[in-house]
Amino acid sequence: MAGTQDGRVINHIRVLRAAAGGGLTQGDLATRVGVSRQTLNAIEGGKYAPSLEVAFKIARELGRPLAEVFEFVEG
Repeated sequence: MAGTQDGRVINHIRVLRAAAGGGLTQGDLATRVGVSRQTLNAIEGGKYAPSLEVAFKIARELGRPLAEVFEFVEG
C-alpha cells in the first residue's frame, strides 16, 4: 500500500559484543549503559525498542556509529 511505512528496528548488539575484544557480556554492557541486564536482553532480542538516548549509549559503548548498531528494516 502506498504511503505505508511498516517496518521494524533490528540490532546487531550480540554480534558487536562478540566482536569486542575481551568478551563484553550483556551485564557489562548493561551496567555501562545504565540499564538492567534484563532490559538489555530484551533490546538485544528485539523484544523491546530502546529510547533514542539508550540507543546512542549502546552505540557509544560498542564504539560504533548508531547506524551500525541499529537498523530500520522496511516490510
